[in-house]
Amino acid sequence: MNELGLTDHQTQIANRVLAEEGQRRDHLVVSLSGAHAYGFPSPDSDLDLKAVHVAPTASLLGLYQRPETADRLEVIEGVEIDYTSNELQVVLRGVLAGNGNFVERLLGPSVLQQSPTLSALLPLVSGALSKKVYRHYRGFAMSQRKELEGSPQPTTKRILYVLRTTMTGVHLLRTGEVVTDLGQICDRYGFSNARALIEAKRAGEKSPLAPEVLAAWQGELDRAFLLLDQASADSPLPEEADPGPLEAWLIGLRLGAPLGSPVSGPP
Repeated sequence: MNELGLTDHQTQIANRVLAEEGQRRDHLVVSLSGAHAYGFPSPDSDLDLKAVHVAPTASLLGLYQRPETADRLEVIEGVEIDYTSNELQVVLRGVLAGNGNFVERLLGPSVLQQSPTLSALLPLVSGALSKKVYRHYRGFAMSQRKELEGSPQPTTKRILYVLRTTMTGVHLLRTGEVVTDLGQICDRYGFSNARALIEAKRAGEKSPLAPEVLAAWQGELDRAFLLLDQASADSPLPEEADPGPLEAWLIGLRLGAPLGSPVSGPP
């Protein structure tokens, strides 16, 4: 496996898919999401490929605008691919609104491909972080917890998703740093006991969670949410960010370095 936890076969399939999708749109960055980015991939985990692309400037001005989102879901030679790409404007607006998915896509460490253009953008994205990310991380973690507790067959994966989401949120609110790998931050925030769950999840995507284990973790999950609430209250991040620098950079990119070729007809 490589440093991102991908086998040689998974890497080959990912590169093939990205080469194909790269013919259709200009990727600014492609990052891994899901279990591989969260530190607990199993042999049957799918590949979550999350991209940001830049639409040709001409396509934004003409009669026919290209779709802002592209999706691809299929199994290729035994590897399940879940690819999504969003246009840069949508992503930057999401960052300003506190969308953690887009923040992680740009600032997260699990990068598969990136354009040289990205380096100038990243400091601006870091400067656009605000306490608005709290709502995203708490809402997503709560939805995962409801799914965990409402399932007739709860899995180790689901409880890890709750922990991963809350701890990434806690760390981001406290430090302004994006860390998606639960194994890198669980000890720091008092969840060393999560390592046993991580090892169990690595054995299989649907590793079952024994009822007594789930019961024992209920108090720990409560503590994770309390830590997230406190991190929001004490966060040095501003309540909201100034959109000016991101908007100025985006306009400059559109006017000064349009990517791709003009659109001559309907998409």
